[in-house]
Amino acid sequence: MTQNSPPLALPPSLSRTVAALPDKDRNRLDDTITRLHTVNGRLWDTEDRVRGALLSAAQVADCKREIDQLNAERNLLAERADEVLGSLADAGRADVPLHTETLASVVDRLSVLTLRIWHSERAAARDELARRRVPALHGQREELCAALDALVSDVVAGRRRLPVPARFKLYGRDDAAPAEIKPSRRLRRVLAFGGLSECGKSTSAEFVQRTCGAQRFKIGFLLRQAAHGEGLADPYALSPRRQAELLLGGLNRFADAHVDTELFTIESVHDDASIAELKRIMGDALQIVYLDASFAVRVERSGTPAQAVAAKDEIKMSRGAHQVAALADHVIDNASSIAALRARLRRIAAPPASTALRAATPYGLGLPAAVASATADFTDAVRAYGPGVRLAALTGSPGEGSWIVGWSDLDLLVIAEHEAIGRVHEALEQYRTALGGAASLGPTLVTPGELTARRLTPRLAFVLHQLQQGSPVLYAAPSLELPTISRGELAFAAVRELPQVILTMRRLRADAGPIALRQLYKHLVLACRLLLREHNQWESGPDRILAAASRMPGLTALATPSLAEISSAWRDGEAELVLKPVTVAVDQLLTWYAAQFAA
Repeated sequence: MTQNSPPLALPPSLSRTVAALPDKDRNRLDDTITRLHTVNGRLWDTEDRVRGALLSAAQVADCKREIDQLNAERNLLAERADEVLGSLADAGRADVPLHTETLASVVDRLSVLTLRIWHSERAAARDELARRRVPALHGQREELCAALDALVSDVVAGRRRLPVPARFKLYGRDDAAPAEIKPSRRLRRVLAFGGLSECGKSTSAEFVQRTCGAQRFKIGFLLRQAAHGEGLADPYALSPRRQAELLLGGLNRFADAHVDTELFTIESVHDDASIAELKRIMGDALQIVYLDASFAVRVERSGTPAQAVAAKDEIKMSRGAHQVAALADHVIDNASSIAALRARLRRIAAPPASTALRAATPYGLGLPAAVASATADFTDAVRAYGPGVRLAALTGSPGEGSWIVGWSDLDLLVIAEHEAIGRVHEALEQYRTALGGAASLGPTLVTPGELTARRLTPRLAFVLHQLQQGSPVLYAAPSLELPTISRGELAFAAVRELPQVILTMRRLRADAGPIALRQLYKHLVLACRLLLREHNQWESGPDRILAAASRMPGLTALATPSLAEISSAWRDGEAELVLKPVTVAVDQLLTWYAAQFAA
């Protein structure tokens, strides 16, 4: 319904009959009739506008197009209402008299009459003719309500039947019924940012663009582009429904042309009516995000006088910007830390999902009996802590089946709430004691909130990806939610991590004695793994990784001994026997790497 226009009250018999419908049908009918009355109100306003003030030819054309669109929508909504109202009729009586119009047609006339009374009453103070018409109009409404109630009673009792509800209106179209615009199947997820001045809409959209690869749009740009494509001079003069369709049309065209884009943002949502219509069309594919902050905070952020911020707020509120909060899927208090804001945005942009993980006992990971027993005791201990501990897993070589006694570390990932970390520390101390000197333990402790906010190191992202690809876990709580990590994300993470690995390799190479063999070799393998990820090659196991890296363009083959030979020499105290070929391979890789960036 338009601003300050009257609600539509149905007559009592129809209201009671509708109240007896199943919840799903009643809710659908209520929504459809409300929208029908709203469209009639907008039709009235648009027709007044085109007859009123002096308009340009382009503006008149816009109004005529909007009237056609609203009439098409009006008839579509009436047909939808009749789909429910038609179920009230006794379908078994084909011999009873046929009524001249459907129930929704009468409801539509009641809606128009309600608007006519309201507008006439407003005009009565200055127009004598309008004042004299008001009692007659109320009489017409009473008669129409009585006739509608009588028709409902006859239809339900089977004394009258209703005509086929299809209207087949064209309104300038070539097809028989108005086509309803729908989101493209490639338009997967859209975030719409709303809020008052200086609340953080642009900052939030920019963060999502930078960290999640979203395509960012301003609503005004989308509207103007779509309006230009359809020959419309002023999209802001159109109905909220038409504006929503223009927005969706623009998003659809971009999504269809850029099939790899999975996330879009639109800003700034200043009109509650048009975004409500867009939400009706798109459903959960559109997530409305309202950013809230006090006036004092927003003034401080703006660096401008309070009067300037208040003036901008007044303009936005006149369009309904403050009412977007009631429609929002997410309301964010943006008066706290930037870390909290970004965490919330990451969860909204890339929501975590329940993950089916493969569990395995320590004895199934190829570990020595003493190590497997200590690991099993640790798993039992953290499982007993209840929901505070969400996951425990040995990562790296145990999951890949390449763990070697005396060479490999036990890399352990524990996901636990911060309040449970102290108890995890106790369990880790017992774990180390039970291991003795059989293995070196390298634990990584992280909270569920940090993961779902994607506060991840590249290595932690890779571990999560491996778990989601089937690497085993020791324990996982039911309904555990984890961020989904794609190969594309890992390739970008490799670009960030590789420089640090290269710098560490150079430091280790500067002191390449036998004692540095283990770290030097592991960094060589890690550097090669990261380089391969950049080239979309995914190998596991040191021997396969080095062999694949040797085939990279321009890199001389890395002639290192096998992992078994290197680890055996290390355990036997003969590291110097294999140190030379490892350092040669490191030098080859570092020389090749430096050449890639030569000016």
